[in-house]
Amino acid sequence: MQEIKASMAGSVWKIVVSEGDQVNAGDEIVILESMKMEIPISAETGGTVKSISVSEGDFVNEADLIATIE
Repeated sequence: MQEIKASMAGSVWKIVVSEGDQVNAGDEIVILESMKMEIPISAETGGTVKSISVSEGDFVNEADLIATIE
């Protein structure tokens, strides 16, 4: 199981996937917004999105859990 974590602090601007979706390595999971920049957070490996731990508009800190992929 892979945990997707925030690479920096910011707001969850858009959630690109849903629980149960199949993803490949490099696919965007969420897009964070920080200092008026969009920062895509991508899967490091392929698999099925098991859970999404954030909602659009949530504020996350660096290393906060965003999603898990199995």
